Amino acid sequence: MPRAITIEDAKRMLRSRTQLRESGSTDRRVLDAVASGELIRIRRGWYVDATEWQGLWNEGRHLLAVVAVHHDSSYAAPPFCFESAAVIHGLPLYRSAPAVVHTLVGGTSHSRVRAGAARHALRVAADDVVEVNGLRCTSVERTVLDLAQRMTSEAAVASADAALRRFAVRDQHQDHVLAAAWRDRLLDRAAGVSTRGIRRARRVIAFADGRAQLPGESVSRLQLHRLGFTGLGLQNHVIGPDGEDYWTDFAFPKARAFGEFDGLGKYLDEEKRGGRSMDEILLAEKRREDAIRGVTGWRIVRWESSHIVSAERLGARLASFGLLP
Repeated sequence: MPRAITIEDAKRMLRSRTQLRESGSTDRRVLDAVASGELIRIRRGWYVDATEWQGLWNEGRHLLAVVAVHHDSSYAAPPFCFESAAVIHGLPLYRSAPAVVHTLVGGTSHSRVRAGAARHALRVAADDVVEVNGLRCTSVERTVLDLAQRMTSEAAVASADAALRRFAVRDQHQDHVLAAAWRDRLLDRAAGVSTRGIRRARRVIAFADGRAQLPGESVSRLQLHRLGFTGLGLQNHVIGPDGEDYWTDFAFPKARAFGEFDGLGKYLDEEKRGGRSMDEILLAEKRREDAIRGVTGWRIVRWESSHIVSAERLGARLASFGLLP
C-alpha cells in the first residue's frame, strides 16, 4: 500500500551524487544502479532508493522532485506554485502525476521549462507566498485557486475539500460559518480574475465541503452531484446500541440508505490499521455495520475507487442496489 510522506521524509530519502560518492559509490556504480532499477534518478544529481520510491503515492514522488529542485538552487530558491505548492501543503492531487516542478519567477520573464522545472512568469502578492519547513510556496488559498483553474474537476474538488477541512472542520463537524467565510473569501479573489479556467474554479470553490475525509469521498460527492442526487447527508452521526459514535460518508434519506466510499487504506495501510490484523479490521467493520443497521433500520451501500472514475459507473453501481437520483 503506497504511503504519504512529509517534507522531512523527502529530505531524508533524497541522496545527492556527492553523498553517494562519500558512501563509496563511484559514478559508474551510480549509473549502473539507475540502469538496473536499484536507484531512481529524480533529477540530475539527485536519487532515491527504488524500494522507497515504489512505496509512494504520486504526491510523495512529486514532493521528492520539489525538494531536489529546492536543494539545487544556487541562490534563494524560487517559490513553488501549482501542484508543487499543493504537495508542500499536503493537499491531494487525485490521480495526477506532475511531469515537472512548478516555480514562480515573477512577472517580468517569459515562462519556460528547463531541467524538469517550469518557471512561470506570474505576479503573486507578497502575502501569498509562505514558508513551510524551509520551502517557499504559494499560500494554501492561492494554491487552491490555481489548482481549481488547472486541474480536472475531480482533482480540484479533492484539493479544495482538503484545504477547507483544515480551516473549518473539527471532530467531524464543519463550522458552516467558517466554511462560508472561506468560500466567500476565495470567490472574492476569483471575481477579479479573467484567466482560463476561472469559471470552473468558481464552481469548484462554491462546491467545496470540508467534511470529506478522503479524496475518494470528494470525488464521490462530485459524481453524485453530476448524477442528480440532491438532499444528501454528509458525515452522518449514528449512535450505536451501546453509545458508540459512528459516522457514515453519505446518507440517502428518501431511500433510507447510507453510502460508504470504501477506501483500501483502512484495510492495507499499516498506520491506519494501528497494529490490528486484517481479521480484526474486518470484524470491527462488520460490528459497525450491524450496529448502524440495527439502530437505524437503514441499509448500507458501498463503492470503491474503481466505481468513481465516472458518474456513469457510480450510477450503475448505485442502480444495482436500487439507489436512483
